[in-house]
Amino acid sequence: MALGAAAAILFGLGAGFGEYALQGSAFVGALGASLVVFLVARTAGRVTSVRLLLAGVAVGYALYAATSFLIFASGSAEGARSVMFWLLGSLGLAEWNGPLAVVMIVVAATVALLTLLGPRLDGLAIGDETAQALGVNPDRLRTGLLIGVSLCVGVVVAASGSIGFVGLVVPHLARRILGARHSIVIPASALMGAILLVWADLVARTLLAPQEIPIGIITALVGAPFLLVLVRRFHATVS
Repeated sequence: MALGAAAAILFGLGAGFGEYALQGSAFVGALGASLVVFLVARTAGRVTSVRLLLAGVAVGYALYAATSFLIFASGSAEGARSVMFWLLGSLGLAEWNGPLAVVMIVVAATVALLTLLGPRLDGLAIGDETAQALGVNPDRLRTGLLIGVSLCVGVVVAASGSIGFVGLVVPHLARRILGARHSIVIPASALMGAILLVWADLVARTLLAPQEIPIGIITALVGAPFLLVLVRRFHATVS
């Protein structure tokens, strides 16, 4: 998604999308990245969580390198600044018009669907054997989840840019507070993530006013230490 947005900002790619060239290019880039991750992770007709994770990391680094190359090759300082601001995310371009309505509908539908799939996700989280005992096809469920969540993330990031750590930190926090049931954790995570994002946006707009700090910086400052604490506690538990 970052590669598509950078290409649109620096070289005018996606002009066919009109005034939504940036959002359209970012969305197409997100779908392309998701497809590559899926194809890399799929081996012998199966998709496992470990392969998805490793494929996602590898493809992410490759696309980040390609984005950095585009910034370097453009030779435009203003364009590079615009790309970096988009990469760190902002709600400054959000407006009550068609694209934002699409984002709201897609997010609401995704949260509702994942909540309904909560019992199946509980079984999948325990292990493939447990999921199969409950009548769930693990590979088919992972594939469906990858497609659905990728579409949702692509739509959201196309509208706001890349805002990190919200999706990493908030679900873990919700799980610690409310337990491990996905039918509860998923809607709670959506609400808690929205609250965190609103407060982060408030800080980003007021801390160095009239300048606006990219919101991804605020969420990283909050999320990185919290994630480190979670990693240390998980390591202590395993040990």
